[in-house]
Amino acid sequence: MNEHDTDGAADVSTGSSTEAGGAAEAAIPELVIISGMSGAGRSTAAKCLEDLGWFVVDNLPPALIPTMVELGARSQGNVARIAVVVDVRGRRFFDNLRDSLADLDAKQVTRRIVFLESSDDALVRRFESVRRPHPLQGDGRIVDGIAAERDLLRELRGDADLVIDTSSLNVHELRAKMDAQFAGDEEPELRATVMSFGFKYGLPVDADLVVDMRFLPNPHWVPELRPFSGLNEEVSNYVFNQPGAKEFLDRYTELLQLIAAGYRREGKRYVTVAVGCTGGKHRSVATSEKLAARLASEGIETVVVHRDMGRE
Repeated sequence: MNEHDTDGAADVSTGSSTEAGGAAEAAIPELVIISGMSGAGRSTAAKCLEDLGWFVVDNLPPALIPTMVELGARSQGNVARIAVVVDVRGRRFFDNLRDSLADLDAKQVTRRIVFLESSDDALVRRFESVRRPHPLQGDGRIVDGIAAERDLLRELRGDADLVIDTSSLNVHELRAKMDAQFAGDEEPELRATVMSFGFKYGLPVDADLVVDMRFLPNPHWVPELRPFSGLNEEVSNYVFNQPGAKEFLDRYTELLQLIAAGYRREGKRYVTVAVGCTGGKHRSVATSEKLAARLASEGIETVVVHRDMGRE
């Protein structure tokens, strides 16, 4: 993607303004904390929320997050949703983030952490394309800065509610992912992304669960099916007419129902299920489509992404 998070001082911006139409009940704003690797798309994610009407604060010191939420609560409902970008530009304040999160939890603030991830290769290309240094590289190389940042953000990544890998995403695809998660007036109990992929291109780093469909025969070796993808009805029929395919889908759907119930109890709102085959074209695509339909029928809002389809 052609977007980088290497700009300077703190910036505050708002989405569409709302005129006060009489007294509104005081309410604690909903909060999203956007963080992740420099160059992975934090600014694009923040801009997307701004376009959806969120009040966006860029590079706010973590210690000031509870204060921002309190100010929003005093706005008589005019600031109902706040998004805060936290990154290593404010690294001298970063140690305060854990205390701020504990403070927010004590006040029962609804907050989510979105973490933007990307591969080292993709990040190096992005920094080199704009000829700017990584904010943590100092006198070293870009890869040194990336390694230092990963170490700094490791714990926060583990606490994230939503991890988005932007390695192979352009700006529009990242915005589509953000829209899928945050657009709409009502927050669903659980949102799922079902992503097909090819093992030969590597595991998706943002996967919560991984499914391996290579136990089924590969349509690649059927000449009349090879040119098509798993979106083709004949390919899908071939895949699910194999012994064990339908039974696997039924049982894995039941397993996901148990997992989803646990996620809800733990307050986890997002899950990414990665479905893999050799090339990410036939078996994984067909299975992803079926699995997503099953999840949607269970009331789970589901987005399907075919990461590697078309790469051959």
